[in-house]
Amino acid sequence: MVAKKTAPRDVAAEITDLIIRKLEEGVPPWSRPWRDGPEAGGRPLRHCGTPYSGINNLYLWAIGDARGYRSRYWMTSRQAGELGGHVRSGEQGSLSVYYSSFKKTEPNPQTGAETQKSIRFLRHYIVHNADQIDGLPDYFYPKDLTTPPLPPSERQAGIDAFFGVIPAEVRHGGNRAYFSPTFDYIQMPHRRVFRSSDHYASTRGHESVHWSGHANRLARTFGRRFGDDAYAFEELVAEIGAGLLCAALGLPNALHDSHASYVGHWLGILRGDKSAIIHAASKAEQAVAYLRSFSAAEAEVPAGEASPDMDSVSAAAA
Repeated sequence: MVAKKTAPRDVAAEITDLIIRKLEEGVPPWSRPWRDGPEAGGRPLRHCGTPYSGINNLYLWAIGDARGYRSRYWMTSRQAGELGGHVRSGEQGSLSVYYSSFKKTEPNPQTGAETQKSIRFLRHYIVHNADQIDGLPDYFYPKDLTTPPLPPSERQAGIDAFFGVIPAEVRHGGNRAYFSPTFDYIQMPHRRVFRSSDHYASTRGHESVHWSGHANRLARTFGRRFGDDAYAFEELVAEIGAGLLCAALGLPNALHDSHASYVGHWLGILRGDKSAIIHAASKAEQAVAYLRSFSAAEAEVPAGEASPDMDSVSAAAA
């Protein structure tokens, strides 16, 4: 008897479905997780303490939020065993994804000459949150989620150190926050009109992500792939990037009213292209790495490093 062939798992679709569900619930996974306390805040971590990046960061945030996990740590069953722990019976695993590639030789139909193409494809493995695992060392489990957030004055030095070295022109005045790609500056309302200096900093983080995508820096554009939704897609990248910055700096990250109007556009994009959220997370990660490189004294990302399938967004990003 011939065994019935199992259909391959559509990992990109599973990830996108979860992100759509969280957006429909009004809880973008890049906004909420660090509001509940310092132990739950920040990026999801591998068993060795290395932060996840890209779509794994967003997906595990969303899973942790949906299932109520408190720990930031995720690992495979084997890794748990090596640490002296074991996954409890019946616990459901979560996806962690990465791209792999293989070489394919194709003949030219006119000349017959053979050329090699590199084919990328998405692979995955299963991880569990530390809350699903017994027997791990104590530091994998959060002890207290009720610790009050640090007052702004205790974070200000880190905020100033981060933004102070980014060579963006920032103008103040009016009642709108936006980045002007035409004249290459960030416009911010005066600090005194924000609820706190932390909220000012989180808004500036959003606009700084837009700033990173200028043609003279990361040249981040999405015209040909997303057409009329290119502007909304850039906003999605900026929201995700701002979420990552807020997590790193300990800042609040509420969806601003002027950005909330894009949620419907985002849902349309994600439903129409199951790989769009993976693309957005990757671009947000690149933007944050670029911004952090100024304070980390690392080499800057070369200006103009953009994906070849991208076109331009001409409107100013807010």
